[in-house]
Amino acid sequence: MLENDFDISKLTSFKIGGKIKKVYLPETVDEFIEILEKEPDAKVLGNLSNTLVSSFGYDGTVIITTKMQNVCVEDTKITAECGIKGPKLSKIALGNGLSGFEFMIGFPGSLGGNIFMNASANNQCISDKLCSVKCFDGLNIKDYSKDEMEFSYRHSICSEKRMIVLSAVFELEKIDRSIIEEKMNDILTFRKTHQPSLALPNCGSVFKNPENNSAGRLLESIGAKNMQQGGVHVWENHANFIINEGSGTSLDVLMLMYKMSGAVEQKYGIKLMPEVRFLGGNNKDEVELCGKLGIK
Repeated sequence: MLENDFDISKLTSFKIGGKIKKVYLPETVDEFIEILEKEPDAKVLGNLSNTLVSSFGYDGTVIITTKMQNVCVEDTKITAECGIKGPKLSKIALGNGLSGFEFMIGFPGSLGGNIFMNASANNQCISDKLCSVKCFDGLNIKDYSKDEMEFSYRHSICSEKRMIVLSAVFELEKIDRSIIEEKMNDILTFRKTHQPSLALPNCGSVFKNPENNSAGRLLESIGAKNMQQGGVHVWENHANFIINEGSGTSLDVLMLMYKMSGAVEQKYGIKLMPEVRFLGGNNKDEVELCGKLGIK
């Protein structure tokens, strides 16, 4: 499925973004590979939950994987395609009495994105139960072991090389469903008090935690909760989240991020690294701010 001049804002969790020149929405791995071979420079995106898309649009091609959601459960193994959302996968695991995906019950992101950044929460991360990942490197489809993926905090080998996650295999643990369900309920309760719901348009944590430190605590200490820019503001309950009030633009977000990180660096000498990714390039002010912030 191909869409031209596609308004991306309705798909982003930030509810921000202009028109994308070409957007593909493949439904199968074969279709996905066919598009990638035809459009080798295309940007591949998942559920757009940690991506800030420029309000000035993007003149390239984007492939969105959210229609690729096949899942196969065999005993304690789960094989899943890149487009499935974390909460859905978490519930499938619960339904089969399998533990290891509880932490994804509140994640808005897709599996591909979660693997790309080695997503984690509540003392669990996506790489814990992972066996292998099927990736496309632009030429070949190859299976990578957990060790070959080079996982670390918010990092995988996909961050360094152009490797597109297609699917992954996990080995989970069989335990009583009531224990899994209790864990999931505890996580949802925790997230309600520590992270904004998507009813408040946001894209999750803005900055990564520095080593042995907390981005949220550093930002709170410099008064970030009182900061705002145009149509966006820092969430009053946690200083590492930015909320779109409805009229916010991508430039508003980047300018606010620059204020936040600048204040932390001035006080502590610590440069916060963005967790948010950016898609754009049509506005020189945005490009300059992304360079200063270190956004890829």
